[in-house]
Amino acid sequence: MAYLYLLCMYYFIWTTRTNASLSTIGNVYYNMSYNSTDTIITSLTVKYQVVCAAQCANLFVNCNTAVFDSLAIPQCSLYSGRITPANLTVSINAIVYDFQQSKIPTTPILHGWNKTGITVAGASNGSAGTAPNLLSNPYGTALGSFNSLYIADFANNRIQRWLINGSNDTTMAGLSNATAGASSVALNIPVSVVLDSNDNMYFTDRNNHRVVYWANGASSGTTIAGITGTSGFTNNTFNWPCAITRDSSTGTLYIADTYNHRIMKYFANASSGTVVAGGNGAGTGITQLYYPYGFTFDSSSNSLLIANYHTNNIVRWVLGASSWTLVIGSPTGLSGSTSTLLNQPVGIALDSMSNIYVADSKNHRIQFFVAGQSNGTTAAGVTGSSGISPSQLNSPYWVIIDNQLNLYVSDHNNNRVQFFSHH
Repeated sequence: MAYLYLLCMYYFIWTTRTNASLSTIGNVYYNMSYNSTDTIITSLTVKYQVVCAAQCANLFVNCNTAVFDSLAIPQCSLYSGRITPANLTVSINAIVYDFQQSKIPTTPILHGWNKTGITVAGASNGSAGTAPNLLSNPYGTALGSFNSLYIADFANNRIQRWLINGSNDTTMAGLSNATAGASSVALNIPVSVVLDSNDNMYFTDRNNHRVVYWANGASSGTTIAGITGTSGFTNNTFNWPCAITRDSSTGTLYIADTYNHRIMKYFANASSGTVVAGGNGAGTGITQLYYPYGFTFDSSSNSLLIANYHTNNIVRWVLGASSWTLVIGSPTGLSGSTSTLLNQPVGIALDSMSNIYVADSKNHRIQFFVAGQSNGTTAAGVTGSSGISPSQLNSPYWVIIDNQLNLYVSDHNNNRVQFFSHH
C-alpha cells in the first residue's frame, strides 16, 4: 500500500469523504465539512507538519517522507523516493490540504521564476539621474496600494513612488532634486521603507541616524526614533540604521542599527528602544552580529531572520533569546558562490510558506531557499556575473515578493528595479 509518512505528527485524520474538493498538491481549499470524527486540529505543530508535507509534495514527484523537526525553530527535512503517497486529506480548522497522487504534476508546481527580468522602475540601460524617470542606487522597496512601488532612492536622498508599468515616479519624501539635508523635508541616504495600511511611510534615514514617519501626501516628516544628525550606542541613538520592519497589529518597529551591530525594538510612540538581537560588538560569535543590513520578522517562530553582511550568512534570532542559530551560509564567515554559501547578503524576504529569498549582492543573484533547507537555488541573476542584460543583476540589494510570489529586485548598481514573474 502506498503511503506518506509524516514523522513527529501526533494527530492523523484519514478520511474518505466524497465531498472533499480534490486539488493539485499544496493547493488550499476552504470546506465547511469536517472529517468523520468532527475533530478540528488547532495544534500549531500539526499546521507546520502539513506545510512541510506540502513542500515535499511540491518538490518531488514521488514524495516519500517529510520530517518536521521543531516547533520553536521550524525545520522541514524533505526526502524523495520511489514510494508513492496515498490519498491523504488533513483538515485544519476547515482548511483542506489534499495530497492525491493522481493530481501530482510531473514537474514541481512551485518555485519557478522567469529568468528574464522586466524593468519596472528606473532605466533599463542602467542610467542614473535625478529626473522623474531615473533612480540612483535604489535600495529598499515596498508595495503600496493601487499597484504602486515605493523605493528608497538611496543616492538621490528621496523616497519615490512608481506606478508599476508607469514611466515616471513621484517624490513622496525628501527633495525631488536629490539634495541631501537633515531637516524635516530633506533626507540623507534613505535605505529602507515600510508602509502601513494607509500608505504612511516609516523609513530609515541612514546618514541622519534616524527613523522618519512621513504621512501619505504630507510635505514633511517627523523623526520618531534616533536623534537627527547624532550617532551613538545608547538606547535612543543609532549608527547608520538600515532595514526596518513594522508590526502592523501593534505599531512596533524593528530597526537594524547596522553599524552598532544590533537590532532595536521600538514600541509605538516610544522615545527609546531595546536591543533584541546583537549589541555585543561585531563578530562571528553566536551572541554577535556583523553589519546586519537586512532582516525580516518570522511570525511563525517569533524570530528575526537576519542577513549578516560581513559574515556572509543568514541567522535566526528568536525574540527573547540571547543568541542566534545558523540558517544559511557559513558559521565562520566564509564567503562563496556555491548553492550553500553567500557573499555579502543584504536584503531578505520570507513568503507565507516560510521559504527564504536572499539578495546575495556580491554573487549578483537572488537565492531561494525552501523552508528548513540551507541548499539554495538561483531565482534571479547569474551567479558571479554582473551585467546590464535583462537576465543579469549588478549588486542586488533588496528583494520583496507579492502575493503571487513575483520578485521585485533592487538592482542597486544598475540603478533600476527588476521584476521577475513567478510561474
